[in-house]
Amino acid sequence: MVKVYDAIVIGTGISGGWAAKELCENGLKTLVLERGRMVEHIKDYPTANLDTWDFKYRTKSSVEDVKKQYKQHRTGFVTNETTKHWFVNDFEHPYDEEKRFDWIRGYHVGGRSITWGRQALRMSDLDFEANKKENIGIDWPIRYKDIEPWYTKVEKFIGVCGENLGLPHLPDGHFTTPMELNCVETEFRNQIKKNYSDRHLTIGRFANKTGHLQHEGRGNCVFRNRCMRGCPIGGYFSSNASTLPAANKTGNMTLRVNSIVCEIVYDESLKLATGVKIIDSITKEKIEFSAKIIFCCASTVATTSILMQSKSERFPDGLGNDSGVLGHNLMDHHFRVGARATYNGFEKKYYKGSRPASFHIPRFRNLKSNPSEQIFLRGYSFQGSASRKDWRSAITELSFGEELKNEIMEPGPWQIGITGFGECLPYHDNKMTLNYNKLDAWGLPTVVFDAEFKENEKLMRTDMQKEAINMLTIAGFSNVIGFDEPCHPGHAIHEMGTARMGDSPKTSILNKYNQIHTVKNVYVTDGSCMTSSGNQNPSLTYMALTARAVNHAIKQIKSYYNG
Repeated sequence: MVKVYDAIVIGTGISGGWAAKELCENGLKTLVLERGRMVEHIKDYPTANLDTWDFKYRTKSSVEDVKKQYKQHRTGFVTNETTKHWFVNDFEHPYDEEKRFDWIRGYHVGGRSITWGRQALRMSDLDFEANKKENIGIDWPIRYKDIEPWYTKVEKFIGVCGENLGLPHLPDGHFTTPMELNCVETEFRNQIKKNYSDRHLTIGRFANKTGHLQHEGRGNCVFRNRCMRGCPIGGYFSSNASTLPAANKTGNMTLRVNSIVCEIVYDESLKLATGVKIIDSITKEKIEFSAKIIFCCASTVATTSILMQSKSERFPDGLGNDSGVLGHNLMDHHFRVGARATYNGFEKKYYKGSRPASFHIPRFRNLKSNPSEQIFLRGYSFQGSASRKDWRSAITELSFGEELKNEIMEPGPWQIGITGFGECLPYHDNKMTLNYNKLDAWGLPTVVFDAEFKENEKLMRTDMQKEAINMLTIAGFSNVIGFDEPCHPGHAIHEMGTARMGDSPKTSILNKYNQIHTVKNVYVTDGSCMTSSGNQNPSLTYMALTARAVNHAIKQIKSYYNG
Protein backbone atom coordinates (compact mmCIF):
# COMPACT_ATOMS: atom_id res chain seq x y z
CA MET A 1 0.00 0.00 0.00
CA VAL A 2 1.37 3.41 -1.00
CA LYS A 3 1.62 5.75 1.97
CA VAL A 4 0.17 9.21 1.34
CA TYR A 5 1.64 12.45 2.70
CA ASP A 6 0.58 16.05 2.30
CA ALA A 7 3.99 16.94 0.90
CA ILE A 8 7.26 15.35 -0.16
CA VAL A 9 10.60 17.18 -0.07
CA ILE A 10 13.47 15.72 -2.08
CA GLY A 11 16.77 16.70 -0.46
CA THR A 12 17.86 18.00 2.95
CA GLY A 13 20.38 20.69 2.04
CA ILE A 14 20.09 24.49 1.88
CA SER A 15 16.72 24.57 0.07
CA GLY A 16 15.39 21.19 1.22
CA GLY A 17 15.74 22.13 4.87
CA TRP A 18 13.82 25.32 4.26
CA ALA A 19 11.06 23.54 2.36
CA ALA A 20 10.72 21.02 5.20
CA LYS A 21 10.60 23.74 7.85
CA GLU A 22 8.01 25.85 6.09
CA LEU A 23 5.75 22.96 5.07
CA CYS A 24 5.81 21.37 8.51
CA GLU A 25 5.24 24.64 10.33
CA ASN A 26 2.19 25.18 8.12
CA GLY A 27 0.74 21.89 9.31
CA LEU A 28 1.50 19.62 6.37
CA LYS A 29 2.53 16.04 7.06
CA THR A 30 5.79 16.02 5.15
CA LEU A 31 8.05 13.21 4.00
CA VAL A 32 11.65 14.40 3.60
CA LEU A 33 13.80 12.13 1.43
CA GLU A 34 17.60 12.05 1.59
CA ARG A 35 19.60 9.79 -0.73
CA GLY A 36 22.54 9.59 1.68
CA ARG A 37 23.17 8.62 5.28
CA MET A 38 21.92 10.13 8.51
CA VAL A 39 23.90 12.98 10.08
CA GLU A 40 22.69 14.14 13.49
CA HIS A 41 23.65 17.62 14.64
CA ILE A 42 26.55 17.57 17.16
CA LYS A 43 26.71 13.77 17.34
CA ASP A 44 27.95 13.19 13.80
CA TYR A 45 30.72 15.77 13.36
CA PRO A 46 33.68 13.45 13.95
CA THR A 47 36.50 15.94 13.27
CA ALA A 48 34.93 19.09 14.72
CA ASN A 49 37.09 19.16 17.86
CA LEU A 50 40.28 17.58 16.56
CA ASP A 51 43.54 19.49 16.29
CA THR A 52 46.12 19.13 13.55
CA TRP A 53 48.23 16.70 15.54
CA ASP A 54 45.22 14.42 16.09
CA PHE A 55 45.20 13.43 12.41
CA LYS A 56 47.40 10.68 10.99
CA TYR A 57 48.60 12.88 8.13
CA ARG A 58 48.26 16.21 9.95
CA THR A 59 45.05 16.97 7.94
CA LYS A 60 46.68 16.29 4.56
CA SER A 61 45.10 13.85 2.11
CA SER A 62 46.54 10.37 1.86
CA VAL A 63 47.33 8.85 -1.53
CA GLU A 64 44.47 6.42 -1.03
CA ASP A 65 41.98 9.19 -0.24
CA VAL A 66 43.03 11.13 -3.32
CA LYS A 67 42.35 8.06 -5.46
CA LYS A 68 38.85 7.70 -4.03
CA GLN A 69 38.00 11.36 -4.58
CA TYR A 70 40.28 12.13 -7.49
CA LYS A 71 37.89 14.43 -9.37
CA GLN A 72 36.87 16.41 -6.32
CA HIS A 73 40.42 16.54 -5.01
CA ARG A 74 41.69 18.25 -8.17
CA THR A 75 39.98 21.45 -7.03
CA GLY A 76 42.68 21.77 -4.40
CA PHE A 77 40.53 22.80 -1.46
CA VAL A 78 37.68 20.39 -0.86
CA THR A 79 38.82 17.04 0.47
CA ASN A 80 41.35 16.33 3.22
CA GLU A 81 41.44 14.47 6.52
CA THR A 82 39.18 17.02 8.22
CA THR A 83 36.37 16.89 5.65
CA LYS A 84 36.76 13.84 3.40
CA HIS A 85 33.75 12.11 5.02
CA TRP A 86 31.45 14.84 3.67
CA PHE A 87 32.21 14.05 0.03
CA VAL A 88 31.34 11.07 -2.14
CA ASN A 89 33.63 8.41 -3.53
CA ASP A 90 34.13 9.31 -7.20
CA PHE A 91 34.39 5.66 -8.23
CA GLU A 92 31.11 4.73 -6.53
CA HIS A 93 29.35 7.78 -7.99
CA PRO A 94 30.79 8.26 -11.49
CA TYR A 95 30.07 10.93 -14.08
CA ASP A 96 31.59 11.90 -17.42
CA GLU A 97 32.78 15.20 -18.88
CA GLU A 98 32.90 16.38 -22.47
CA LYS A 99 34.76 19.30 -20.92
CA ARG A 100 36.13 19.37 -17.38
CA PHE A 101 33.46 19.87 -14.74
CA ASP A 102 34.25 19.66 -11.02
CA TRP A 103 31.09 18.18 -9.50
CA ILE A 104 31.40 18.42 -5.70
CA ARG A 105 28.86 16.23 -3.89
CA GLY A 106 27.99 15.21 -0.37
CA TYR A 107 25.32 12.54 0.15
CA HIS A 108 24.05 12.82 3.71
CA VAL A 109 21.46 14.67 5.76
CA GLY A 110 22.24 18.37 5.51
CA GLY A 111 24.04 17.99 2.20
CA ARG A 112 26.32 20.89 1.37
CA SER A 113 24.70 23.11 4.01
CA ILE A 114 27.34 21.60 6.31
CA THR A 115 30.24 22.60 4.08
CA TRP A 116 29.01 25.74 2.30
CA GLY A 117 31.03 28.97 2.33
CA ARG A 118 28.21 30.83 4.20
CA GLN A 119 28.46 34.07 2.21
CA ALA A 120 24.87 35.34 2.16
CA LEU A 121 24.27 38.08 -0.44
CA ARG A 122 21.08 39.39 -1.97
CA MET A 123 20.58 39.73 -5.70
CA SER A 124 19.13 42.98 -7.05
CA ASP A 125 17.19 44.24 -10.04
CA LEU A 126 20.53 44.80 -11.76
CA ASP A 127 20.64 40.99 -11.83
CA PHE A 128 16.96 40.24 -12.38
CA GLU A 129 16.69 42.67 -15.32
CA ALA A 130 20.03 41.97 -17.03
CA ASN A 131 18.87 39.17 -19.35
CA LYS A 132 16.01 41.25 -20.72
CA LYS A 133 18.07 44.41 -21.20
CA GLU A 134 20.88 42.58 -22.94
CA ASN A 135 18.70 40.09 -24.83
CA ILE A 136 20.55 37.19 -23.22
CA GLY A 137 18.69 33.95 -22.47
CA ILE A 138 15.20 34.80 -21.19
CA ASP A 139 13.81 37.33 -18.74
CA TRP A 140 13.41 36.46 -15.08
CA PRO A 141 9.69 36.24 -14.17
CA ILE A 142 10.34 38.07 -10.88
CA ARG A 143 11.94 41.29 -9.70
CA TYR A 144 13.60 42.26 -6.45
CA LYS A 145 10.35 43.47 -4.88
CA ASP A 146 8.90 39.97 -5.25
CA ILE A 147 11.66 38.31 -3.23
CA GLU A 148 12.73 41.13 -0.87
CA PRO A 149 10.45 40.17 2.07
CA TRP A 150 11.56 36.55 1.77
CA TYR A 151 15.20 37.53 1.94
CA THR A 152 14.38 39.29 5.20
CA LYS A 153 12.48 36.30 6.57
CA VAL A 154 15.39 34.00 5.85
CA GLU A 155 18.04 36.37 7.24
CA LYS A 156 16.14 36.79 10.50
CA PHE A 157 15.95 33.04 10.98
CA ILE A 158 19.43 31.90 9.92
CA GLY A 159 21.39 34.87 11.29
CA VAL A 160 23.53 36.84 8.85
CA CYS A 161 26.25 39.08 10.23
CA GLY A 162 27.38 42.09 8.24
CA GLU A 163 26.86 45.78 7.62
CA ASN A 164 24.52 47.75 5.39
CA LEU A 165 26.09 49.88 2.66
CA GLY A 166 23.12 51.50 0.91
CA LEU A 167 24.12 50.13 -2.50
CA PRO A 168 21.22 49.44 -4.88
CA HIS A 169 23.10 46.63 -6.65
CA LEU A 170 23.84 44.85 -3.35
CA PRO A 171 20.67 45.41 -1.31
CA ASP A 172 20.92 45.86 2.44
CA GLY A 173 19.58 43.17 4.71
CA HIS A 174 18.63 42.23 8.26
CA PHE A 175 22.06 41.78 9.82
CA THR A 176 23.47 40.91 13.21
CA THR A 177 26.72 42.37 14.56
CA PRO A 178 29.38 42.41 11.82
CA MET A 179 32.70 40.69 12.33
CA GLU A 180 35.68 43.03 12.51
CA LEU A 181 38.24 43.86 9.87
CA ASN A 182 41.83 43.66 11.07
CA CYS A 183 44.17 46.64 10.87
CA VAL A 184 45.54 45.92 7.38
CA GLU A 185 42.08 45.26 5.98
CA THR A 186 40.88 48.51 7.55
CA GLU A 187 43.80 50.34 5.92
CA PHE A 188 42.88 48.79 2.57
CA ARG A 189 39.29 49.88 3.10
CA ASN A 190 40.39 53.45 3.85
CA GLN A 191 42.60 53.58 0.78
CA ILE A 192 39.83 52.30 -1.48
CA LYS A 193 37.48 54.94 -0.08
CA LYS A 194 40.14 57.62 -0.63
CA ASN A 195 41.00 56.65 -4.20
CA TYR A 196 37.73 55.36 -5.67
CA SER A 197 34.25 56.81 -5.72
CA ASP A 198 32.60 53.63 -7.02
CA ARG A 199 34.18 50.97 -4.80
CA HIS A 200 33.59 49.84 -1.26
CA LEU A 201 35.21 47.33 1.06
CA THR A 202 33.11 45.75 3.78
CA ILE A 203 33.32 42.72 6.00
CA GLY A 204 31.55 39.84 4.28
CA ARG A 205 27.93 39.02 5.00
CA PHE A 206 28.10 35.53 6.46
CA ALA A 207 25.54 33.16 7.93
CA ASN A 208 27.49 32.93 11.17
CA LYS A 209 25.53 33.77 14.29
CA THR A 210 26.66 36.89 16.19
CA GLY A 211 25.12 39.49 18.50
CA HIS A 212 21.88 38.89 20.37
CA LEU A 213 19.98 36.77 17.86
CA GLN A 214 18.04 34.14 19.80
CA HIS A 215 17.75 30.76 18.16
CA GLU A 216 16.89 27.58 20.01
CA GLY A 217 19.78 25.16 20.14
CA ARG A 218 22.33 27.48 18.53
CA GLY A 219 25.16 29.46 20.11
CA ASN A 220 27.18 32.33 18.71
CA CYS A 221 30.15 31.74 16.46
CA VAL A 222 33.35 31.48 18.52
CA PHE A 223 35.79 32.04 15.63
CA ARG A 224 37.24 28.53 15.41
CA ASN A 225 37.02 28.62 11.60
CA ARG A 226 36.35 24.90 11.42
CA CYS A 227 32.96 25.40 9.80
CA MET A 228 33.34 22.75 7.09
CA ARG A 229 33.78 20.08 9.74
CA GLY A 230 30.31 20.77 11.19
CA CYS A 231 29.74 23.12 14.12
CA PRO A 232 28.68 21.51 17.43
CA ILE A 233 27.41 24.83 18.81
CA GLY A 234 25.45 25.73 15.68
CA GLY A 235 27.50 28.89 15.19
CA TYR A 236 26.69 28.93 11.49
CA PHE A 237 23.55 28.05 9.60
CA SER A 238 23.12 24.49 8.40
CA SER A 239 20.00 22.41 7.83
CA ASN A 240 21.16 20.06 10.59
CA ALA A 241 21.44 22.79 13.22
CA SER A 242 18.53 24.95 12.17
CA THR A 243 15.75 24.18 9.67
CA LEU A 244 15.48 20.41 10.11
CA PRO A 245 15.21 20.66 13.92
CA ALA A 246 12.52 23.31 13.43
CA ALA A 247 10.63 20.99 11.07
CA ASN A 248 11.03 18.02 13.40
CA LYS A 249 9.77 20.01 16.38
CA THR A 250 6.33 20.31 14.73
CA GLY A 251 5.79 16.56 14.73
CA ASN A 252 4.89 16.76 11.06
CA MET A 253 8.18 15.61 9.52
CA THR A 254 9.09 12.08 8.55
CA LEU A 255 12.74 11.88 7.50
CA ARG A 256 13.79 8.89 5.42
CA VAL A 257 17.49 8.46 4.61
CA ASN A 258 19.17 6.21 2.02
CA SER A 259 16.34 7.04 -0.36
CA ILE A 260 17.36 7.72 -3.97
CA VAL A 261 14.49 9.38 -5.82
CA CYS A 262 14.44 8.03 -9.37
CA GLU A 263 11.11 9.33 -10.69
CA ILE A 264 8.28 11.75 -10.03
CA VAL A 265 5.05 9.97 -10.90
CA TYR A 266 2.73 11.88 -13.26
CA ASP A 267 -1.02 11.25 -13.67
CA GLU A 268 -2.28 12.26 -17.10
CA SER A 269 -5.94 12.41 -16.02
CA LEU A 270 -5.19 14.72 -13.10
CA LYS A 271 -2.42 16.61 -14.92
CA LEU A 272 -0.60 16.50 -11.60
CA ALA A 273 2.16 14.51 -9.96
CA THR A 274 0.92 11.92 -7.52
CA GLY A 275 4.16 11.01 -5.79
CA VAL A 276 7.70 9.73 -6.18
CA LYS A 277 9.49 6.44 -6.68
CA ILE A 278 12.65 5.74 -4.72
CA ILE A 279 15.35 3.11 -4.57
CA ASP A 280 16.59 2.25 -1.11
CA SER A 281 20.35 2.72 -1.47
CA ILE A 282 21.09 -0.11 1.00
CA THR A 283 18.54 -2.80 0.07
CA LYS A 284 17.89 -1.58 -3.51
CA GLU A 285 14.18 -2.05 -2.83
CA LYS A 286 11.90 0.11 -4.99
CA ILE A 287 9.21 2.00 -3.07
CA GLU A 288 6.58 4.55 -4.05
CA PHE A 289 5.26 7.39 -1.87
CA SER A 290 2.33 9.66 -2.64
CA ALA A 291 1.75 13.32 -1.83
CA LYS A 292 -0.28 16.34 -2.83
CA ILE A 293 2.75 18.60 -3.28
CA ILE A 294 6.34 17.79 -4.21
CA PHE A 295 9.35 20.04 -3.66
CA CYS A 296 12.49 19.22 -5.64
CA CYS A 297 15.48 20.43 -3.62
CA ALA A 298 18.07 17.78 -4.39
CA SER A 299 20.58 20.31 -5.82
CA THR A 300 20.82 21.40 -9.44
CA VAL A 301 22.26 18.32 -11.13
CA ALA A 302 20.37 15.78 -9.03
CA THR A 303 17.02 17.56 -9.40
CA THR A 304 17.47 17.92 -13.15
CA SER A 305 18.39 14.24 -13.39
CA ILE A 306 15.19 13.29 -11.56
CA LEU A 307 13.08 15.46 -13.88
CA MET A 308 14.82 13.97 -16.94
CA GLN A 309 14.17 10.44 -15.66
CA SER A 310 10.50 11.23 -15.00
CA LYS A 311 9.23 10.32 -18.46
CA SER A 312 5.67 9.60 -19.50
CA GLU A 313 3.53 9.66 -22.63
CA ARG A 314 2.77 13.31 -21.88
CA PHE A 315 6.39 14.18 -21.11
CA PRO A 316 8.67 11.91 -23.18
CA ASP A 317 11.66 14.24 -22.67
CA GLY A 318 11.31 14.68 -18.93
CA LEU A 319 8.70 16.08 -16.56
CA GLY A 320 7.59 19.58 -17.58
CA ASN A 321 10.07 19.72 -20.45
CA ASP A 322 7.82 21.09 -23.21
CA SER A 323 10.45 23.75 -23.92
CA GLY A 324 13.35 21.34 -24.42
CA VAL A 325 15.58 23.49 -22.18
CA LEU A 326 15.80 21.02 -19.30
CA GLY A 327 19.50 20.42 -18.65
CA HIS A 328 20.62 23.44 -20.67
CA ASN A 329 21.97 26.83 -19.50
CA LEU A 330 24.21 25.25 -16.89
CA MET A 331 26.05 28.00 -14.99
CA ASP A 332 28.61 28.37 -12.23
CA HIS A 333 30.67 31.28 -10.96
CA HIS A 334 34.31 31.65 -11.96
CA PHE A 335 37.04 32.74 -9.56
CA ARG A 336 40.68 31.98 -8.64
CA VAL A 337 41.85 35.19 -10.29
CA GLY A 338 43.11 38.31 -8.49
CA ALA A 339 46.25 39.49 -6.73
CA ARG A 340 48.27 39.11 -3.54
CA ALA A 341 50.71 41.44 -1.80
CA THR A 342 52.52 42.27 1.43
CA TYR A 343 52.17 45.26 3.71
CA ASN A 344 55.06 47.06 5.36
CA GLY A 345 53.80 48.29 8.70
CA PHE A 346 51.63 47.39 11.70
CA GLU A 347 54.47 45.21 13.00
CA LYS A 348 53.10 45.55 16.53
CA LYS A 349 49.54 44.64 15.52
CA TYR A 350 47.93 41.23 15.53
CA TYR A 351 44.45 39.75 15.94
CA LYS A 352 42.64 37.19 18.08
CA GLY A 353 40.79 34.09 17.01
CA SER A 354 40.39 32.70 13.52
CA ARG A 355 37.66 34.74 11.88
CA PRO A 356 35.52 32.57 9.56
CA ALA A 357 34.77 35.40 7.16
CA SER A 358 36.51 37.32 4.39
CA PHE A 359 36.10 40.94 3.39
CA HIS A 360 33.99 41.77 0.35
CA ILE A 361 34.31 44.36 -2.41
CA PRO A 362 30.93 44.51 -4.19
CA ARG A 363 30.55 44.70 -7.93
CA PHE A 364 31.61 48.00 -9.51
CA ARG A 365 31.77 47.13 -13.22
CA ASN A 366 28.94 47.84 -15.71
CA LEU A 367 26.65 49.51 -13.20
CA LYS A 368 25.70 52.15 -15.76
CA SER A 369 23.65 51.51 -18.88
CA ASN A 370 26.08 52.83 -21.50
CA PRO A 371 26.98 49.82 -23.71
CA SER A 372 29.87 51.67 -25.34
CA GLU A 373 31.78 51.52 -22.04
CA GLN A 374 31.42 47.77 -21.67
CA ILE A 375 34.27 45.44 -22.52
CA PHE A 376 32.24 42.50 -21.24
CA LEU A 377 28.71 41.93 -19.93
CA ARG A 378 27.76 41.75 -16.22
CA GLY A 379 30.30 42.03 -13.44
CA TYR A 380 32.26 40.58 -10.56
CA SER A 381 33.04 41.15 -6.90
CA PHE A 382 36.13 40.47 -4.80
CA GLN A 383 36.63 38.44 -1.65
CA GLY A 384 39.81 38.52 0.39
CA SER A 385 41.61 38.69 3.70
CA ALA A 386 44.84 39.84 5.34
CA SER A 387 46.88 37.94 7.92
CA ARG A 388 50.35 37.63 9.37
CA LYS A 389 52.72 35.00 8.07
CA ASP A 390 52.67 32.17 10.58
CA TRP A 391 55.10 29.67 12.08
CA ARG A 392 54.80 27.21 9.18
CA SER A 393 57.38 29.27 7.32
CA ALA A 394 59.92 27.88 9.79
CA ILE A 395 59.27 24.37 8.53
CA THR A 396 59.68 25.45 4.93
CA GLU A 397 63.06 26.98 5.74
CA LEU A 398 64.08 23.83 7.64
CA SER A 399 65.25 25.77 10.66
CA PHE A 400 65.57 24.10 14.04
CA GLY A 401 66.61 24.66 17.63
CA GLU A 402 66.77 28.29 18.77
CA GLU A 403 66.13 29.52 15.24
CA LEU A 404 62.91 27.51 15.07
CA LYS A 405 61.73 28.85 18.44
CA ASN A 406 62.33 32.41 17.30
CA GLU A 407 60.45 31.82 14.07
CA ILE A 408 57.45 30.48 15.98
CA MET A 409 57.40 33.34 18.47
CA GLU A 410 57.76 36.12 15.88
CA PRO A 411 54.86 36.56 13.47
CA GLY A 412 55.92 37.32 9.93
CA PRO A 413 54.92 40.26 7.73
CA TRP A 414 51.33 41.07 6.84
CA GLN A 415 50.04 39.45 3.66
CA ILE A 416 46.84 40.14 1.76
CA GLY A 417 45.06 38.41 -1.08
CA ILE A 418 41.91 39.17 -3.09
CA THR A 419 40.17 36.91 -5.56
CA GLY A 420 37.50 37.88 -8.05
CA PHE A 421 34.13 36.19 -8.18
CA GLY A 422 32.49 36.57 -11.59
CA GLU A 423 29.15 35.99 -13.26
CA CYS A 424 28.74 33.38 -15.97
CA LEU A 425 26.19 34.03 -18.69
CA PRO A 426 23.46 31.45 -19.42
CA TYR A 427 24.57 29.65 -22.59
CA HIS A 428 22.16 27.15 -24.13
CA ASP A 429 24.99 24.86 -25.20
CA ASN A 430 26.38 24.62 -21.64
CA LYS A 431 24.45 21.56 -20.55
CA MET A 432 24.15 18.27 -18.72
CA THR A 433 22.69 15.10 -20.21
CA LEU A 434 22.07 11.52 -19.03
CA ASN A 435 23.90 8.46 -20.30
CA TYR A 436 21.59 5.43 -20.27
CA ASN A 437 24.40 3.23 -21.57
CA LYS A 438 26.45 3.79 -18.42
CA LEU A 439 24.43 3.06 -15.31
CA ASP A 440 25.35 3.55 -11.66
CA ALA A 441 25.18 0.94 -8.91
CA TRP A 442 21.41 1.41 -8.63
CA GLY A 443 20.71 1.05 -12.33
CA LEU A 444 20.22 4.75 -12.94
CA PRO A 445 21.74 6.73 -15.83
CA THR A 446 24.89 8.70 -15.12
CA VAL A 447 25.45 12.39 -15.80
CA VAL A 448 27.52 13.81 -18.64
CA PHE A 449 28.63 17.47 -18.47
CA ASP A 450 29.37 19.64 -21.50
CA ALA A 451 30.03 23.17 -20.27
CA GLU A 452 32.77 25.78 -20.33
CA PHE A 453 33.50 29.39 -19.53
CA LYS A 454 33.43 31.39 -22.76
CA GLU A 455 34.78 34.63 -24.18
CA ASN A 456 32.76 36.96 -21.93
CA GLU A 457 34.10 35.22 -18.81
CA LYS A 458 37.66 35.30 -20.19
CA LEU A 459 37.43 39.05 -20.84
CA MET A 460 36.06 39.51 -17.34
CA ARG A 461 38.94 37.55 -15.81
CA THR A 462 41.48 39.79 -17.51
CA ASP A 463 39.83 42.80 -15.92
CA MET A 464 39.54 41.08 -12.55
CA GLN A 465 43.28 40.53 -12.36
CA LYS A 466 44.12 44.00 -13.64
CA GLU A 467 41.87 45.74 -11.13
CA ALA A 468 43.05 43.57 -8.24
CA ILE A 469 46.62 44.60 -8.99
CA ASN A 470 45.62 48.25 -9.40
CA MET A 471 43.75 48.45 -6.10
CA LEU A 472 46.53 46.86 -4.05
CA THR A 473 49.16 49.01 -5.73
CA ILE A 474 47.24 52.27 -5.27
CA ALA A 475 46.59 51.31 -1.63
CA GLY A 476 50.35 51.21 -0.98
CA PHE A 477 50.98 47.48 -0.73
CA SER A 478 54.29 46.03 -1.88
CA ASN A 479 55.28 42.93 -3.84
CA VAL A 480 51.95 42.99 -5.67
CA ILE A 481 51.58 39.88 -7.82
CA GLY A 482 48.59 39.02 -9.97
CA PHE A 483 47.35 35.47 -10.52
CA ASP A 484 44.91 33.72 -12.84
CA GLU A 485 44.73 30.06 -11.94
CA PRO A 486 42.80 27.43 -13.92
CA CYS A 487 39.10 27.48 -13.09
CA HIS A 488 36.44 25.19 -14.51
CA PRO A 489 32.65 25.03 -14.16
CA GLY A 490 31.66 23.32 -10.93
CA HIS A 491 34.72 24.57 -9.08
CA ALA A 492 32.81 27.32 -7.24
CA ILE A 493 30.20 24.69 -6.25
CA HIS A 494 27.40 27.00 -7.43
CA GLU A 495 26.04 24.94 -10.32
CA MET A 496 22.66 26.30 -11.39
CA GLY A 497 20.25 27.06 -14.19
CA THR A 498 19.23 23.74 -15.76
CA ALA A 499 15.47 24.01 -14.99
CA ARG A 500 15.10 27.75 -15.21
CA MET A 501 12.25 30.06 -14.23
CA GLY A 502 10.46 32.09 -16.92
CA ASP A 503 7.12 33.43 -18.10
CA SER A 504 6.43 30.78 -20.73
CA PRO A 505 6.49 26.96 -20.83
CA LYS A 506 7.88 27.36 -24.36
CA THR A 507 11.18 28.75 -23.03
CA SER A 508 11.39 27.66 -19.39
CA ILE A 509 10.50 24.88 -16.96
CA LEU A 510 9.22 26.90 -13.99
CA ASN A 511 6.91 29.87 -13.49
CA LYS A 512 7.41 32.83 -11.17
CA TYR A 513 6.46 30.76 -8.12
CA ASN A 514 8.94 27.96 -8.94
CA GLN A 515 6.14 25.66 -10.09
CA ILE A 516 6.57 23.50 -13.14
CA HIS A 517 4.42 25.33 -15.70
CA THR A 518 2.49 22.24 -16.72
CA VAL A 519 2.58 20.27 -13.45
CA LYS A 520 1.36 22.74 -10.89
CA ASN A 521 1.95 20.68 -7.76
CA VAL A 522 5.68 20.22 -8.38
CA TYR A 523 8.00 22.99 -7.21
CA VAL A 524 11.74 23.30 -7.89
CA THR A 525 13.61 25.69 -5.60
CA ASP A 526 17.27 24.68 -5.64
CA GLY A 527 19.91 26.13 -7.95
CA SER A 528 18.40 24.56 -11.05
CA CYS A 529 15.68 27.25 -11.02
CA MET A 530 18.07 30.14 -11.68
CA THR A 531 17.59 32.15 -14.88
CA SER A 532 20.93 33.94 -14.55
CA SER A 533 23.68 33.62 -11.98
CA GLY A 534 24.51 37.13 -10.81
CA ASN A 535 27.94 37.41 -9.22
CA GLN A 536 26.66 36.88 -5.69
CA ASN A 537 26.93 33.64 -3.75
CA PRO A 538 23.47 32.19 -4.47
CA SER A 539 22.41 30.16 -1.43
CA LEU A 540 20.50 33.00 0.25
CA THR A 541 18.46 33.36 -2.94
CA TYR A 542 17.67 29.64 -2.99
CA MET A 543 16.38 29.84 0.59
CA ALA A 544 14.29 32.94 -0.09
CA LEU A 545 12.77 31.42 -3.23
CA THR A 546 11.97 28.25 -1.29
CA ALA A 547 10.17 30.09 1.52
CA ARG A 548 8.23 32.09 -1.08
CA ALA A 549 7.31 28.97 -3.04
CA VAL A 550 6.03 27.14 0.04
CA ASN A 551 3.88 30.14 0.91
CA HIS A 552 2.37 29.92 -2.57
CA ALA A 553 1.93 26.15 -2.36
CA ILE A 554 0.03 26.38 0.91
CA LYS A 555 -2.44 28.81 -0.68
CA GLN A 556 -2.86 26.62 -3.76
CA ILE A 557 -3.19 23.18 -2.24
CA LYS A 558 -6.94 23.30 -1.65
CA SER A 559 -7.71 24.30 -5.22
CA TYR A 560 -5.80 21.27 -6.55
CA TYR A 561 -7.79 18.79 -4.53
CA ASN A 562 -11.17 20.52 -4.13
CA GLY A 563 -10.62 21.16 -0.44
